[in-house]
Amino acid sequence: MQQRYYHGHNFRLIVKITGEINPETGYVMDMKVLGTIIKNEIETRFDHKNLNLDCPEFKDKIASTENFAWVIYGIVKPLLPQENQLAITLYETDKNYVEIGE
Repeated sequence: MQQRYYHGHNFRLIVKITGEINPETGYVMDMKVLGTIIKNEIETRFDHKNLNLDCPEFKDKIASTENFAWVIYGIVKPLLPQENQLAITLYETDKNYVEIGE
């Protein structure tokens, strides 16, 4: 049996929300609300975890940066106002990153 040696990353996440500016609030989306979503749904779930072993989202997926970005997208998108578009940029290193979304 081949032994697996896992390694960690310090990912950097950029969440881009686009849409129409609400004339009553002046926002596309309240950044405090978005920050709470990221903290509660992404950081709490994935920070300091072995994605392969600790996260059911990766039970049947390779824990690549690309798949991780799509997992984040799938969690965040349903929590946004339907009219907003979402793009995820996930940096694995300073030079290596993926961008997905609308």
